[in-house]
Amino acid sequence: MTRYLTGIQSSGQPHLGNILGAIQPAIRFSQQVSGEFMYFIADFHSLTTIKDAEVRRQNTLSVAACWLAFGFDSEKQTLFCQSHRPEVTELTWYLGCFTPYPMLANAHSFKDKSGRLSDVNAGLFYYPVLMAADILLYDINVVPVGKDQVQHLEIARDIASSINHHYQQEIFVLPEPSVDKTVMIIPGTDGQKMSKSYNNTIDIFQEEKPLRKTVMSIKTNSTPLEEPKDPDTCHVFKLFSLLANETETAEMRSNYLQGNYGYGTAKQTLFELILDKYKQERMLFHELMANPAKLDEVLKAGANKAKPIAAATLSRIKKATGF
Repeated sequence: MTRYLTGIQSSGQPHLGNILGAIQPAIRFSQQVSGEFMYFIADFHSLTTIKDAEVRRQNTLSVAACWLAFGFDSEKQTLFCQSHRPEVTELTWYLGCFTPYPMLANAHSFKDKSGRLSDVNAGLFYYPVLMAADILLYDINVVPVGKDQVQHLEIARDIASSINHHYQQEIFVLPEPSVDKTVMIIPGTDGQKMSKSYNNTIDIFQEEKPLRKTVMSIKTNSTPLEEPKDPDTCHVFKLFSLLANETETAEMRSNYLQGNYGYGTAKQTLFELILDKYKQERMLFHELMANPAKLDEVLKAGANKAKPIAAATLSRIKKATGF
């Protein structure tokens, strides 16, 4: 059976862009494709930037709660915390001893910040090796990735191939990429790609008052109320069309083109749609966040499911290297 792996960032509570662009597609994929799916929350990776233990803890819980609220089946698939399988750090050392310096120096994760080396910690430089360990530890066949992550998978394959060749045995499975070429770009409140780094996200799990304030802050132009408006250049309409059905979208498009329809009304309609569409998910999310012991239980069970695979891989590399 084909085994798939997806790493989930734990840099903050998931927002609408994460949900539409990554979480829901991943859950649908796991429901439609035959295979074994493993999903890990990358809390070790987050330490390169997040030093506050409680922030990381809450981020991890909110990520788990979001995935479960949107229908992730933790009984059929595996959801766990990266740090709950310590074998990954030991494997990172073995892999690192076969990783040439230029490979890491050319990695995007380092090069993008190499202009200010004082801001680069060793963890960030070593990031691709830990990512390779995340993949190789679990005998993964396929890794769904965006185009910006292909290089990291190539690094994992190169390291694994080097070790397999050196010891003349198949210690590691060589993972294949599955590149999604139809990446969905979700506009933020300012029209740029929705991202925490741009501070333009919509948190659908907020209480109603702050959520409405966020939606009402979406940037629009100054076209007067009575004049027709172009829905195809409006961030409010774009977001609405991503959430609404065809009839609702067509109705709002008609309102824009006819005139006498204000952006404030469009924003209010979007806000009400978010509340209605995600009513169940919002409720489940807050119930889970109020019960961290339940989330810990799910993550611990996932880590236990992953343990035999991790132990077998680590045993092979330790035997080959003489430890």
